[in-house]
Amino acid sequence: MQNYHMLADYNAWANRLVYAAAAELSEEELHRNTGAFFGSIFATLSHLITADRIWLNRFTGEGPKPKALDERPYDNFADLHAARLEDDQRIIRYVRGLTPERIEANFAYTPVSSSEVVEQKLWPALTHVFNHQTHHRGQVHAGLTSLGKPSLSLDLIYFVRSEGKAYC
Repeated sequence: MQNYHMLADYNAWANRLVYAAAAELSEEELHRNTGAFFGSIFATLSHLITADRIWLNRFTGEGPKPKALDERPYDNFADLHAARLEDDQRIIRYVRGLTPERIEANFAYTPVSSSEVVEQKLWPALTHVFNHQTHHRGQVHAGLTSLGKPSLSLDLIYFVRSEGKAYC
């Protein structure tokens, strides 16, 4: 359980760093295609919140239920940022409420891309959520550096050494 607590805290920490860097961008830079899978930094950040909401709804049956992975639930960065902060806290609360039995239990969901019901244990799906965040934050990081912005130190170990000392 401690590993998932750490990943939820790390996820919120890394998102704060990425959003702080993105807040320094002009509107044009924020929406410029930087070569990431979803194109711009804004579109990639939108995808991340959309995917998190899909998974949180699958896990809890609550909250927004996006219909497509490329949805843009917000038109501006300020609203997207506020939602990210709120959803990171939702993730933390969800993880803190899990038990070892629940982590090992099966759950069923229907992927956005098909009508086939998938049944699996919770722990690989929850691990996927955090891995997926890291993957796309890396794309945002690459976009930021391609725009000439300073590199971010987003490694998990940097979190542990700074704000995550409880996990040492």
